[in-house]
Amino acid sequence: MEPIDIGLWVTGGMLVLVILGMRVAFAAGLAGMLGLIWIFWAKKDYGLDDFGWALGVAVKTAGQVPHSKVSSQALSLIPTFILIGYLAYYAGLTKALFEAAKRWIAWVPGGLAVSTVFATAGFAAVSGASVATSAVFARIAIPEMLKIGYNKQFAAGVVAAGGTLASLIPPSAILVIYAIIVEQDVGKLLLAGFIPGAFSALVYAGLIIGIAVTFKTVGPPVRGFTWRERFASLPPALPIVFVVVTIICFVYNPFGGDAWGTPTEGGAIGAFVVFLMALWQGMRWPQLRDALLETAKLSVMIFTIIWGVLIYVRFLGFADLPSAFSDWITSLTMSPMVILICILLAYAVLGMFMDAIGMLLLTLPVVYPAVMALNGGESVSAADSAFGMSGPMCAIWFGILVVKMAEFCLITPPIGLNCFVVAGVRDDLSVQDVFKGVTPFFLADAVTIALLVAFPGIVLWLPSLA
Repeated sequence: MEPIDIGLWVTGGMLVLVILGMRVAFAAGLAGMLGLIWIFWAKKDYGLDDFGWALGVAVKTAGQVPHSKVSSQALSLIPTFILIGYLAYYAGLTKALFEAAKRWIAWVPGGLAVSTVFATAGFAAVSGASVATSAVFARIAIPEMLKIGYNKQFAAGVVAAGGTLASLIPPSAILVIYAIIVEQDVGKLLLAGFIPGAFSALVYAGLIIGIAVTFKTVGPPVRGFTWRERFASLPPALPIVFVVVTIICFVYNPFGGDAWGTPTEGGAIGAFVVFLMALWQGMRWPQLRDALLETAKLSVMIFTIIWGVLIYVRFLGFADLPSAFSDWITSLTMSPMVILICILLAYAVLGMFMDAIGMLLLTLPVVYPAVMALNGGESVSAADSAFGMSGPMCAIWFGILVVKMAEFCLITPPIGLNCFVVAGVRDDLSVQDVFKGVTPFFLADAVTIALLVAFPGIVLWLPSLA
């Protein structure tokens, strides 16, 4: 049997395991390990005496991959970004951010929901984890919305959808993982997420206002805050703003010249600054312990997925599946833009059965080379490319598109991780309630993705300045 055939059989088997409920990390690791054994054994024509040799080589190959990749300095961004978010939450900085948003924005139709979206966007700027953002605001925002008569399904949907903004707005763990897998500049990818992330928040806000105007009972406005109360809410929220500005200035140096440090160093400095602010706000050992434990749990989950998938990715290389898929994609007679749209639609379907990080890690080694081949290659100039952009810019643009699709997958049934998190935090909500509440936000995400595809400048303007 040819390696490409082995690759297809093993990939199909892995997808079956995922659909049956096995964790992506274990399904990918198991499939990759068995695939490596199969390929090495096939080279010896399946001799019984050669099985032990094939097993030994496969184990050695699989064992080297996770360490060599996970020891990369760039991946240390993930735990530091997650730590920033949990320190901010346990220090009470997040509640202050929500209170400021509420006093300034809640007077519009659906104002408390709009405030929640903007507060999640602000929190996303110091936390790279969508799950953490959803969990935090399920505790803070949903009780406030229920108190003034919001429909509980709609309130839950707002929090679950708002939590997805952490996937795009830097610092973003998923963007870092994308950059590592496709070997692109982490700093430029993080920079590219700012405008699309803010744009997504505005689209969500517009949808909420439209729903509140159409259905008067869905999101009643909150009035009565004086200008004095509004301005008084700003100082407690300033620490979040200060952390964001600190990270941006350190990594991108807005004053010109070389950056003051790498994104990894910027994440570490951001975590240290939030730690000092948390101590200043009165954080004690129990809160610090909880923040560290939550950070460790989420980081271990992400790194476990990476370990398992990297073994599968190494197997794909031996099976030559990425090259075969690229050749097939470029041989199609459809226009490159139509093929790209089909790929994005495939992500929407795949995301119904897989978590966002696992989905990207599993598909990017195959899909990314195909998209770059469609555009004309890694080193193509903008004038000669199919999408009107150079190879490096195409990599950034496609990265934002697939991460936005990953956002979409965080709220789609039946996997929708953010929906499970919100339901898990709130005893009065079922997962079905949350899925019903996020349904209108599918339309908002579809509009955002369509505009990012049609107008790449939304994504590429900031990275082009760096």
